[in-house]
Amino acid sequence: MVIKHDLPSFKANDARYRVYLASVMLLLCLLFSNALFADTVSASLNKTVSVENEVVQLTLRADFSDTGNGPDLSPLERDFTILGKSQNSQFSFNLGTTTALNFWVVSLMPKSVGTFEIPPIKIGDHASEPIRLVIKNSPQLLDANGNPPVMIKTDVSEIEPYLQQETIISVQLFTSVALQNANRSVPEHPDLVVERLSDDQMNYQTVNGTQYQVITREYLAFPQRSGLLTLPPQSIQAMVNTSTGRRMIKVQSEPLNIQVLPIPASYSGTAWLPSQGVKISTALDKTNDSPRVGDTLIWTIEVQAKGALPEQIPPIDFNSTRAYKLYPKNPEFDTQKSADGVVGRQLIVIEVVPTQEGPLTLPDITINYWDTEQRALQTVIATTPTINIAPLPTASNPTKTPISDPLPAQTRSVAPISLAKKPSPSSATTAQTGTESARRNAPDNDAFPINTEQGDTSFSVRSYLIAGLLVLTTVMLALWVWIWLKKRQPSPEAELNVPTLQEFAALNTVDEFSAFDALISCCRQNDLSSLRPSLLEWARHRWGDNEIRSVDDIKRLTSVQVTQLLMEAELMMYSSNPSNEWQGEPLADALEEYTSGYAKPSQASQLKTLYPNF
Repeated sequence: MVIKHDLPSFKANDARYRVYLASVMLLLCLLFSNALFADTVSASLNKTVSVENEVVQLTLRADFSDTGNGPDLSPLERDFTILGKSQNSQFSFNLGTTTALNFWVVSLMPKSVGTFEIPPIKIGDHASEPIRLVIKNSPQLLDANGNPPVMIKTDVSEIEPYLQQETIISVQLFTSVALQNANRSVPEHPDLVVERLSDDQMNYQTVNGTQYQVITREYLAFPQRSGLLTLPPQSIQAMVNTSTGRRMIKVQSEPLNIQVLPIPASYSGTAWLPSQGVKISTALDKTNDSPRVGDTLIWTIEVQAKGALPEQIPPIDFNSTRAYKLYPKNPEFDTQKSADGVVGRQLIVIEVVPTQEGPLTLPDITINYWDTEQRALQTVIATTPTINIAPLPTASNPTKTPISDPLPAQTRSVAPISLAKKPSPSSATTAQTGTESARRNAPDNDAFPINTEQGDTSFSVRSYLIAGLLVLTTVMLALWVWIWLKKRQPSPEAELNVPTLQEFAALNTVDEFSAFDALISCCRQNDLSSLRPSLLEWARHRWGDNEIRSVDDIKRLTSVQVTQLLMEAELMMYSSNPSNEWQGEPLADALEEYTSGYAKPSQASQLKTLYPNF
């Protein structure tokens, strides 16, 4: 018995098979598509094995647009120094689907040698996978001649300077490669006053077959304490390009020891001044060709000290005498720097007023200083030229003839002598007798003749007193009249009698809500003629009469949109056909948005955006 089995015919069911196969393929495509475009964060390094002081670049990639504030790099700060970060974004559109790619490139400098793990970096709600990094010891950078690419040398002009003596610190930078982001140190010490001397000097030198660019930088240093001072090493940190990539180099010089000498025991000056040389110039300038007593002369003193600051120069102080008065001004300080060092300059200007006639001799200017080159005490003296002072001009005194027979004493009622009548013979005899008796009783005054032709001045003094009282009385009377007239004048407020705003324009509505409803109704009816009183009515309810005087106050207190619409309404108000052109609907909407605090949704905001991922 033969049993026959009927196998299904694929040819008969070909249409249904194709539909089934297409459905399966579509489902698989959707699954792979979701896995392909899932939101992920990936991290990668440009090298997994590096050496110390070499830059490592970490690249972060985010396959989504909502990255927030970017990657959180704080987990890297424990083992790395973040040198910089750059960002790049890419967007692609395919069949209505938007794909966003964001890249960050972070430059890292390992802080030590060893094996490190780049921790997961979080971007938005996603994080990357950790990465392993190995840092090895770096060999010393040497060129083909066995020379380092960067060197620093430090030198001083004086190994054993005196206290507060000028010392020049020279720092030389030798480099045979290009430096990037160089950071040089500055000489510092708590017992040194250091400042820059001059600009950098550049030249070229060949050392052991390698040509270096030499940059020399000089500083001025003044030690403030005697004894041994150790200047810390000078260093530089910069980036250089090597065959394996960018690398940071750190180079430093050898420390410097300076033995500072104290003030010598043989120095007898009152003020300590170490210098290579001191110069004093003095001049006394005349304000006129023939100075007299009381005229003003200008005494100029200039002191220059080589190798010292102007503040180190001791002050010059002189006192006035009976022959002259001195009025010094504040000294002027100036510092002149050069390649040889510093020169301190102090300028003193003194006004001299002579009080006696004859030769005017000013005191000598003496400054003691310690010569740092000769190592000995030196004294500089400057003398000011003498000037002859003339006396004050005086009026010639007339010759007085002595009177042999002076007149007798007269009473106040007698007229002046020049206007008196000649006495009679009898009275003359009586006067002569009285005069002879007075001569016998009085001392001898022949050596000092008496001038009896002096007038009585009591009348003139009394006249001045009376005139002063009259002037004072007149002034007081005028002042009283002016005050009286001022009080009689009515005040401007009483004349104008301006009514208040409530009296001038009373409110027609009960409260702010009713006034606002009337205002909105006016705007929606496009009633431009009623807009201004309705606005003022509502504003006075809302802010009060003290704040609202005009429509300009409403512009000041409302929003920018309301202000712009009010300005447009004012322009329409003064146009030729305002009632047919003005549309009050936008102003009504703006006022409602201002009072409610909520913006009305616009037509554009209610439409679905074309690209929802942006």
